Amino acid sequence: MRSLFTALLITAALAANAEPAADGPVTTAEHLAHAARAACRALGREVAVAVVDASGQTLLMSRAASVGPHNLEAARRKAYTALSTRQPTLTLGRQARSQPDTAALQYLPELLLLGGGVPWRDASGDIAGAVGVAGGGGPENDDACARAAVESLPRHP
Repeated sequence: MRSLFTALLITAALAANAEPAADGPVTTAEHLAHAARAACRALGREVAVAVVDASGQTLLMSRAASVGPHNLEAARRKAYTALSTRQPTLTLGRQARSQPDTAALQYLPELLLLGGGVPWRDASGDIAGAVGVAGGGGPENDDACARAAVESLPRHP
């Protein structure tokens, strides 16, 4: 799995060669969506992508024509869940299924405990938003594509 993630990270970095943060949140959202789509394309998958800002507002939603429309909402909810819980949804979902005390999270409105949502941080280390990916052929693929997108963002000193 690590070599797959590394390959996706390289693909996303090559596909997303702009400096997004300088132009604001919409440009960052476009950068993340482009990088996530490129990473999933490397797996032979087309996807739906959603990006939310730090307040949970949707900045961008897009999907390939070959991807079912329900995946747009799934991607948005994955992004929202990652932002709200401040962790990747693949990790959260696995924790919730393995710990009875957190299993009830699945019943909260808006939360979607499926892999594919990953938060990202700004230069000061605060959560700045999250990206959600759906339709990539399973939660591990969706998670890998979302992580590759977040890793493609420029690092701040």
